[in-house]
Amino acid sequence: MTQDETLDLLTLGENIFLTGAAGSGKTWLLNTYINHLRRHGVDVAVTASTGIAATHLSGRTIHSWSGIGVRDALTDGDLEKLLRNKRLKRNYTRTRVLIIDEISMLHPHQLDMVERLARLMLDADQPFGGLQVVLCGDFFQLPPVSRNESGATRKFAYESSAWESSAFRVCYLHEQHRQGNDPLLTILNEIRAGTAGEQTKIPLRTRYKREPAGGARPTRLYARNINVDSINNRQLAQLEGEEKSFLMESRGFPALVEGLKKSCLAPEDLRLKKGAEVMFVKNAVDGSYVNGTRGMVTGFDRDEGWPIVRTFDNDRITATPEDWQLEENGVVHATISQVPLRLAWAITIHKSQGMTLDAAEIDLGDAFEPGMGYVALSRVRRLDGLKLMNLNETALQVHPAILARDTLFKQQSMLALQYLQQLPGEEREKRRQETLLVRFEGNPKTSPARGRPALNKKPTQDITREMLENGIRIEDIARERGLKTGTILSHIEKLKGLGALPDIGYIKERLPEPDFVIILGEFQKSADGRLAPIHRKLGGKYSYEDLRIVRLFAGS
Repeated sequence: MTQDETLDLLTLGENIFLTGAAGSGKTWLLNTYINHLRRHGVDVAVTASTGIAATHLSGRTIHSWSGIGVRDALTDGDLEKLLRNKRLKRNYTRTRVLIIDEISMLHPHQLDMVERLARLMLDADQPFGGLQVVLCGDFFQLPPVSRNESGATRKFAYESSAWESSAFRVCYLHEQHRQGNDPLLTILNEIRAGTAGEQTKIPLRTRYKREPAGGARPTRLYARNINVDSINNRQLAQLEGEEKSFLMESRGFPALVEGLKKSCLAPEDLRLKKGAEVMFVKNAVDGSYVNGTRGMVTGFDRDEGWPIVRTFDNDRITATPEDWQLEENGVVHATISQVPLRLAWAITIHKSQGMTLDAAEIDLGDAFEPGMGYVALSRVRRLDGLKLMNLNETALQVHPAILARDTLFKQQSMLALQYLQQLPGEEREKRRQETLLVRFEGNPKTSPARGRPALNKKPTQDITREMLENGIRIEDIARERGLKTGTILSHIEKLKGLGALPDIGYIKERLPEPDFVIILGEFQKSADGRLAPIHRKLGGKYSYEDLRIVRLFAGS
């Protein structure tokens, strides 16, 4: 299935399992759909099974968003507590679309717990409570981490009850945007097909301890987390010249900031010298680099001192700080800013998932998990960018259950495509508009799927923004628009998350300055900005609306 065909199904509101080989453009397509939803004012929860994967989409882990945490089961006591959690309840009630990336690393019982909570929070009669759910991932890549399951008995997310009941349409992307027609693609396809053997090793042997084309020193990928930091630090120490330090900046609620820091591949204290091998760890908005672009520091900008990187494609890029954000229903709760680089002489295979590398030195002699070799090899753009140090039999294996399931996924993808093709154009457009305007309660602007003109209606939060620009008080905006003040506050929170909030300093006047200072102080001490604990601590003296207003000025 192509990306355009998949986007068509997504905008029809179908529950989707988006899959395909490494480099087929899954993350790009997710971001395209997320941007479509946000442009139309649709609340989307962007989550992933791991913190690293979540940062690729500026989201959060599904464990945190859903409330399941690290539990292996939900007891009656757990459910009672979670259902009373107003903040968690808002996660579900505000959301229209739930995205879970890297689904291959989520246990089936975890997906079932999320689905159970969604039913309890929203609609008990509908899968996931009626949310559109988009699962994304490739089961040939790294499986769920478990201390209790062996490789033979490991269970996968598609074996969950939630998967069966949700009628996911499978969209199997077949286009290749990373390896193209390079010989490496044949190797990867043989691993995916379960036919990797001696014929696969022949081209791999041509890269045994052979330097990558272009003469660049490759990133070293290791199966186990063995001294990666010490290798990088040792290489940096061997370089001559002055060492520059770039410290991460953060704003927001402490516990959420810490979670972002742990998930971000950029270090809190980035130390560089001229000649350092580095890797970009974020996608540039302008496309000048992607997560995994390699290069060397050639110097530092004279004006601001930012590192200048010469990529191995011979592009010159001045690396300036980027933001990683924890966003929830359009509201940014935590932000970290750092130069999007890390030392790149060595990295673990696990942390490389989702990256694209120009050159890699890969040691698969210690590969211990089916799929590990596939993940490592598929990071590289071309076979001549590979320097292979060691290889064991596990490295070329994939889980036998995945082989059988992959055949079914391809068949289901063909059925999904037939379903789409049989829908008349007028019916598709009607359903797309009904999904956007009625089910998702979005704003009818231009559809990005085909650029079709739709009703020209201004997004409701933009109307609020214009009134705020004119200095109109929240209560007056609500009265003039016939809305509740809580709804106007939701608009303001969303505008803040979108970075479109005008100067609202005047709304502080709703509270006497001493009261404002007291509440603000509590938020500044708060770990996560939750309203209920602060409301209780202040003895219920202030309304929740007052607290929400003050929170707009906290953590920013």
